[in-house]
Amino acid sequence: MKLAPQLPAVPQDRFGRPLRDLRLSVIDACNFRCGYCMPADRIPDDHGLDAAGRLSFDEIETLVRGFAAIGVHKLRLTGGEPLLRKRLPEVVARLATVPGIDDLALTTNGSLLAAQAHALRQAGLHRLTVSLDALDPPVFAAMSGGRGEVGAVLEGIEAAQAAGFEAIKINCVVQRGLNEDQVLPLLAHFRGSGHVVRFIEYMDVGTCNGWRRDQVVTSAQLRDRIAARWPLRPLQSQYRGEVAERYAFADGGGEVGFVSSVSAPFCGDCHRARVSADGRLYTCLFAGEGHDLRPALAGGAAALADHAAALWLRRGDRYSEIRSQPQAPRKHIEMYLIGG
Repeated sequence: MKLAPQLPAVPQDRFGRPLRDLRLSVIDACNFRCGYCMPADRIPDDHGLDAAGRLSFDEIETLVRGFAAIGVHKLRLTGGEPLLRKRLPEVVARLATVPGIDDLALTTNGSLLAAQAHALRQAGLHRLTVSLDALDPPVFAAMSGGRGEVGAVLEGIEAAQAAGFEAIKINCVVQRGLNEDQVLPLLAHFRGSGHVVRFIEYMDVGTCNGWRRDQVVTSAQLRDRIAARWPLRPLQSQYRGEVAERYAFADGGGEVGFVSSVSAPFCGDCHRARVSADGRLYTCLFAGEGHDLRPALAGGAAALADHAAALWLRRGDRYSEIRSQPQAPRKHIEMYLIGG
């Protein structure tokens, strides 16, 4: 009898990229309506609030144990806005004990963070990333679809620091004509704090944000603008596949990062998988279709691991490298369904 081929412990896709990093959405609802992700005129207020289709905490833990078994060691919880998920610290505490997961992080818009930062830290969360597109209150309100107050986000960052979170990443998506003037104020505010501001090129994720290339402010343009105010020196990447280019302020004021998916694609070293709140695997941020993991998940962590490994072996995504070519896919999953 011919035996089925043995799957590798750490699967590699068709370009030899291993699976190391899982972005897991715990909810696809959000209390903001940022235009580049979840524009208010396209997404109703009640989107994602029905809990019926979401993975349960038991399913989430089983899924993470399965992915850890095939090489995932970095886990980031995303949304939507993950802090809208009720009893989130409980699932964080469960995931913090999964063997093999040595980096447990969360991305949030920060508006609900002040009340939850301590509980998240006590539960075992290692790191935080906070999305903050402006310091100026009117600009911030416009960027968040009229739903957010910058003061609440800053209070959340302060509470997180008090709870023991260090080197919080502050992510800013820069759009030409909207928040370009917020770049230097953001850096001035956080320089010397130990936190790291990262500027992200406006990307064509999803189909509802009306993306145009002329709205992109490239990382090179931002870097030159920042260096004219505060001289910079490049830093080595901390690990292979790190998405942000890192620079230090020459005067010792900390560091700044740039994520350049449009102008300098990094598909060649991408080792991330994404799972939506309803349990579908997306092998690329720009994927058009997902793979339903729930049937395999019902069989337990081992069955899920085998199925996920088989899917990863077939992966051939490299959208950012071919976005201008005719064969590039034009249908993309919306960002709010799988996190950033």
